[in-house]
Amino acid sequence: MEITRGAARSANAGPADWFTGEVRIDPLFTAPAPARVAGASVTFSPGARTAWHTHPLGQTLIVTGGSGWAQREGGPKEDIRPGDVVWFPPGEKHWHGATATTGMTHIAIQETVDGRAVDWLEHVADEEYRR
Repeated sequence: MEITRGAARSANAGPADWFTGEVRIDPLFTAPAPARVAGASVTFSPGARTAWHTHPLGQTLIVTGGSGWAQREGGPKEDIRPGDVVWFPPGEKHWHGATATTGMTHIAIQETVDGRAVDWLEHVADEEYRR
């Protein structure tokens, strides 16, 4: 058994290459090999969002606070709220973030393959986000 105390982890700002707006990433865990799963709590300020991206082994989001949106390429923008669980299959292009007026926090869980858990793509344009 291993216990990692909350004070041992530090939050980071979401890099501007991957996010629009103010985003805080609080790492939660990275399982030791041979496991390959990791998780983080991600908090988006109103209007903040990820860039379009994919995950080689998929991603699960567990919404824990606020109100947000998630969208897969070619699909409608979906409302997500506390208690909702969102699954993005491997390779599905998508984005997620807060609504324009309300912040949102979710736990993001994904696995790595060949050392990577995500492939970042282009930013979600403001007009796309507002649609």
